[in-house]
Amino acid sequence: MKDFFTMNIAQLELEHSHLTVERLQCRDEGLDIGPLEAEFDRLLNADLSQPGNQAAAQRLLDATITRPRHTDHPFIEPSDLNGIQTESDNSGEDPPFIPDPDDMQNRVSGAWLGRACGCLLGKPVEGWRRSRIRGYLMDTGRFPLSDYFTYRAPEAVRKSYGIENNRAFIDLVSAMPEDDDMNYSLTALCLLEKHGNDLQSEHVARFWLENIPVMKTFTAERIAMRNFLLNIPPPDSAAWRNPYREWIGAQIRADIYGVALPGQPRRAAALAFQDARISHTGNGIYGAIWVAAMNALAWTTRDPACVIRGALSHIPKRSRLRLTIEEVLKWHHEGITWEEAEERIHGKWNEAEPHDWTHVISNAAIVAAALLWGGLDFGRTICLAVGAGFDTDCNGATAGCVAGLMLGAEGIPERWTAPLHGTLETILPGRGQVRFSDLKEETIHVIEALRRREN
Repeated sequence: MKDFFTMNIAQLELEHSHLTVERLQCRDEGLDIGPLEAEFDRLLNADLSQPGNQAAAQRLLDATITRPRHTDHPFIEPSDLNGIQTESDNSGEDPPFIPDPDDMQNRVSGAWLGRACGCLLGKPVEGWRRSRIRGYLMDTGRFPLSDYFTYRAPEAVRKSYGIENNRAFIDLVSAMPEDDDMNYSLTALCLLEKHGNDLQSEHVARFWLENIPVMKTFTAERIAMRNFLLNIPPPDSAAWRNPYREWIGAQIRADIYGVALPGQPRRAAALAFQDARISHTGNGIYGAIWVAAMNALAWTTRDPACVIRGALSHIPKRSRLRLTIEEVLKWHHEGITWEEAEERIHGKWNEAEPHDWTHVISNAAIVAAALLWGGLDFGRTICLAVGAGFDTDCNGATAGCVAGLMLGAEGIPERWTAPLHGTLETILPGRGQVRFSDLKEETIHVIEALRRREN
């Protein structure tokens, strides 16, 4: 019992991995950490379980976020809403848009089912690198990826890939298994039901504390939870001793803000900002804004490039995230193949490096590319998003939600939705197993309530 308790507490303390990521994150942000490099080196070779070294590591993280930026750093990346909107090039209000009532149920169902299907496709290989994914597919005669991952493989193959009785393999699924990506989608829906357009970061933080077990959170979210318990409120909770402040976490939480605000990307972006800023800064926030805006725009067009480009206008034009996605759009316009686009992404980021593997920018590039080269073919879109590696379940879920919303449930082949058996498993108290049909009705109710409040 003591060993279990110690293990869990240690995950909330600083470890070598925190310092490694912080050093890389500072370099990404252009912070001048030259005077701190010797201390990084010392602590990365020290035993951080010793109280003196743990305190020194804490002081080091306190020092990094106060460092100035290099004068030649070319990016402008504010973390406040006014600064973000000022640095973007979308200053106008959302134009009026009222979705067709007869189509609304189809589209909302498509968003929820699409998100779940994409998440389920990537869940069995979460944490795998691309070479391992490809190897398993080849050894089971299923490359390139075109269907859910199967557990039905020779025992020697399963053993060689370290595959145990994982409930996410399609042969073992009886509903959409519990997953943090889907838990956060339901969280966003609950927050909108309670607070609507008045949603504030403090509401999100309180909901997490009351409904999400801390050990069911990861990286930036877990650090934010720790900071809440230390009475550090948003937005400081996102920056204080948080090396993961630009990782993917906020991006995976944002879809439903756009689904609930058809054709209103600016409002969706503002709500996603309130959610994101409790755990993320800079590009970590921009990923959430971009995803929320994409889903809001997916109601208005079936052109993935228009959705991606329109959503980009809501994030700073001189940010690393925006410039990266604009580059992906350029590749697609130039007509290169998917294989070449995938190789270019892997050439820019090393998925063997945890910081690259879970960073918002590398994964957003995969989502954008999957939507573009997927060409409104739902299955191809989520297979590209997952087969490219990096954070597979997150990217499959995000791409699946946008594609599913554009296509509607009727545009998603039954072979993808049937294994879900119409049910989502969650960790939220009082929810347990939730029917997708109920999520559809709840979401439509939120859409209508947000519209009434606007008027």
